[in-house]
Amino acid sequence: MTAMIYPTTNPSLSEQMVVARAEGPYIFDKQGKRYLEGMAGLWCTALGYGNEEIIEVAERQMRELSFSHMFGGKTHASAMELADKLSAMVPMSDGRVFLGNSGSDANDTLLKLIRYHAEASGQPQRVKVIAREQGYHGVTLASAALTAIPTNHAHFQLPFEALGVLRTGSANYYRGAMEGESEADFVARRADELESLVLAEGPDTIAAMIAEPVSGAGGVIVPPAGYFEAIQTVLDRYGIWLWDDEVICGFGRLGADFGANKMAMRPQMMTLAKALSSAYVPVSAAIVQGDIADCINASATEVGVFGHGYTYSGHPLGCAVASKVIDIYVRDRIFDHAAEVGSYLQSRLAGFADHPLVGEVSGVGMIGALELVADKDSKQPFEGMKVGQFCAKAAEDNGLVVRPLGGNRVALCPPLIIGREHVDEIGEKLGAALSTTLDWVTAQGLR
Repeated sequence: MTAMIYPTTNPSLSEQMVVARAEGPYIFDKQGKRYLEGMAGLWCTALGYGNEEIIEVAERQMRELSFSHMFGGKTHASAMELADKLSAMVPMSDGRVFLGNSGSDANDTLLKLIRYHAEASGQPQRVKVIAREQGYHGVTLASAALTAIPTNHAHFQLPFEALGVLRTGSANYYRGAMEGESEADFVARRADELESLVLAEGPDTIAAMIAEPVSGAGGVIVPPAGYFEAIQTVLDRYGIWLWDDEVICGFGRLGADFGANKMAMRPQMMTLAKALSSAYVPVSAAIVQGDIADCINASATEVGVFGHGYTYSGHPLGCAVASKVIDIYVRDRIFDHAAEVGSYLQSRLAGFADHPLVGEVSGVGMIGALELVADKDSKQPFEGMKVGQFCAKAAEDNGLVVRPLGGNRVALCPPLIIGREHVDEIGEKLGAALSTTLDWVTAQGLR
């Protein structure tokens, strides 16, 4: 054991795999064993590993300008170029960009911008944010409060009330639908529940609702058809912003440039990270619609400076790499490729729907999950998370990295550069892992 305290890890399970190198969509441990990285690291290595173009840009930027901060009016060319590219890409009017280092800090930034805007607009009470069950938005104190996953709440005494965090139901039709309820009726009920919450709290106290286009760490929850249109109608009725967390879904993950475009969302706020740099360096972006930024800018003298920022906000290395990554996405038509290969991936995953352990197959584009259940007909779940964890370990033993999530869901989120042959490899190795898991579950008397 080293002196390391590991993130989101049971200490008894640490250092089971020491990754030595990586190439394309594969990683290699220190013994030389090769694994297909079926989770793109942590939902992030969209262009795979070892891309020489990105490495060359990083080296050139570090030689030219290794650091420059963004405080007090200072800026640099790489930051301005990235901000302008993002503003032109995102599905909102005149997007304005604040640069950071992670998805968590991007969501923190927007929480602060909401409060600053509330004062600047003369609505100091309008600071509450609605977040959904099973949503994941980060692990800082503030972003973890927006998150709704038990592991990220336990032990931390999070400031839900102080931050004005409100909670509404998830888009999980498989687990959230009432008996006999159609998808359309489920969507209508979720919209009605949202409106009831808004009216109970007071519309003029609520600034925004945060949502992922597809919930990632919450289980790869794909909303039913019409869900976001119904939600957007409620938000528009009361002047509440839609805050689109694209940290996982952004840049091709769903087979489109942004999840918002795939899922018919019309956001006024967005957060980006992960695939923004294909995880070659840490970088994130918090983006607001132009009129929100204009209100803040117009009131800065009266209200005071926006006292928020990070030492590494707009770090030249992160900006240069992210800008190059975006160029590669566009030049190589990566989003179209992700849509095409993603369709094949979804067809392969759908083939597991009849497996005795699989209760639901969910996914869109290049992200998917299987929920493992004790009984398919009744949807009876397994207790705890051991079955999903066992399946993930069995896949790893077969040379495939997947991720066990709550509710014994096993997630996949491979690099966007993979081809059909890699999808076939995923299907074969995941199928073998499911067979091993079924044998273990049967031997343990768990079903």
